[in-house]
Amino acid sequence: MKILYAARLCRPHQYIKNFFVFAGPLFYNIREYDLLQKDFLAFIAFSAMASSIYIFNDIIDVNSDRKHPVKCSRPIACGKVSVSEAIALNIILTTFALILGFVISLWALAFLFLYMIINIGYSLRWKHVPVIDVFLISSGFMLRILIGTVGLGIHATSWILLCGLMLTLFLGFAKRRAELLALENSDDLNPASIRRVLDDYSPEMIEQFTAISAACTIICYSLYTVSPETVARHHTTNLIYTVPFVVYGIFRYLFLLHRGTGGNDTARDMLRDPHLLITGLLWLMVTIGIIAWPV
Repeated sequence: MKILYAARLCRPHQYIKNFFVFAGPLFYNIREYDLLQKDFLAFIAFSAMASSIYIFNDIIDVNSDRKHPVKCSRPIACGKVSVSEAIALNIILTTFALILGFVISLWALAFLFLYMIINIGYSLRWKHVPVIDVFLISSGFMLRILIGTVGLGIHATSWILLCGLMLTLFLGFAKRRAELLALENSDDLNPASIRRVLDDYSPEMIEQFTAISAACTIICYSLYTVSPETVARHHTTNLIYTVPFVVYGIFRYLFLLHRGTGGNDTARDMLRDPHLLITGLLWLMVTIGIIAWPV
């Protein structure tokens, strides 16, 4: 099995999603370097587990992927990686992730194992159940936040969990809207060739879900920045100045979604669109600056 195709099978560009594990140290104790090192191990563990899930999903969906205009180029679907090779790589990555999780903490191991179970259920059955499918996608991001907080011995406040939930629901419903747009713009595709659950969604329904979750994300994050708990923890009221970055990032994402050039793959959108990339980096730098050097 060629290294290049094995790497493609693991989808390393998706590792940008695993930066959610750094939410704990970022918002609670960014100056504790031992904690950051432990969190980096959590990032590696979650990346390995996520790759194993992607491989499992590609094995399960190999027949439908071969009929898809884009997914047919995936290593297993196009025949560059055999199913037996993919299974072996899946076992290696899963074992490595669980061992590393055990080294971090029992909580970290539990969150990694739960992520694996949820995603196996998602791949086999639950991705075909409307609304639940997006909530399960969101649960994966929530587990990333939990391994970067509870898994490291950091108390996860309601604010970080609420903001994370709303943001990931927004991204999940935006992905479904992008898939519906792809159907609307092509006469050769049918819902089953992309995702069977799309039969149960309508553009109007997804628009409402996306708009509600986007608004909730902005409101929750804005309230977090000015909450007494946040001000007391970071000794500053200046986090409110990071809100414009969040608002612009969400609006830009919606712009790309309705333009038909974004929404399908959040990681690729972040890396390819200079507006999103610069906005994300500016938000991160300003947030770190305000928290590390409060005024």
